[in-house]
Amino acid sequence: MRGVYIVANDKVSENAIALMSSLRSHDPDIPVFLIPFDDHHQNVARQLADMYGVQLFPDLAFLNTLTQTIGEIFPQDFLALPNKMRKLAAWFGPLDEFLYIDTDILFFTTVTDTLSYLEQADFIWCDYQFKRGLKDVFSKVVLAQNIFEPRALEDVFNSGLWGSRKSALTIEQLYETLKECASHKAYFDFSSGCTDQPIMNYLVLKTIPRRLNIVKANPGEPGSWGGNPKFEQRGEQLFDDNRPLRYLHWAGTPMEPGGPYRSLWTYYRYLNDPEGKAYAAANQPKPPSSFRRLTEGVKDKLRATLKKPYKIR
Repeated sequence: MRGVYIVANDKVSENAIALMSSLRSHDPDIPVFLIPFDDHHQNVARQLADMYGVQLFPDLAFLNTLTQTIGEIFPQDFLALPNKMRKLAAWFGPLDEFLYIDTDILFFTTVTDTLSYLEQADFIWCDYQFKRGLKDVFSKVVLAQNIFEPRALEDVFNSGLWGSRKSALTIEQLYETLKECASHKAYFDFSSGCTDQPIMNYLVLKTIPRRLNIVKANPGEPGSWGGNPKFEQRGEQLFDDNRPLRYLHWAGTPMEPGGPYRSLWTYYRYLNDPEGKAYAAANQPKPPSSFRRLTEGVKDKLRATLKKPYKIR
């Protein structure tokens, strides 16, 4: 069985709805499972189930055991957000082949098309993380100590979107490799606040030899980063020159009003939620009146005048 995993809680419900709206526009029937980020997931689970048929990860007992074990493996100050490691449960859920997708993503094509690359590998991804070298993944210690072959380090990836198959990793391999990570904090670059990405890269490079980056297998594959200002919106799709994007990933770029590609996010967020759209429109902050703008301008000028040093003539 092929399908999708996402991780979410109530705090990111708006993004999760936007993601699922974009995904269902192309894949109305593919199975999607929600892995709860924490115990505060009841509202988002209900919303996604009602609107998009998303199912709750069926083995919450395993998920709790996984979280507890990871907490025991790593020192308390090692991982900034340990619950981000819950995405590792994707290897031990009901799907035989799967795509994992972060909720700060919009998806513009069929999941089936992306998963088809698993015919060539056991782990797939689609990004240009390798062009950034080892930033947000590994430290220079990994190079100095030859922990990986140079060719393997060309396979570093962003952990927001990737795919694999259930048989690619055992629970024993997972725990053993996480223990290696916990013993070598100096290997990793956590300087930008990444939690799961450095650990996931070590795990995959160590345990899954058949890997494939779609951007290398598919010449001309467009970019995907939400911080790239050059994408052109045509309808409800983005283009990199004349190449339609597979997906858009904000990846650390602010997802807020006035932010990049916000109108596209808004379209998908409310595509299947007209009541929510009406509520959001009614609760938008009102622009200041002309009188208020005038008085605020006078106040600004007065403040500027008072800040000027007084000169004795």
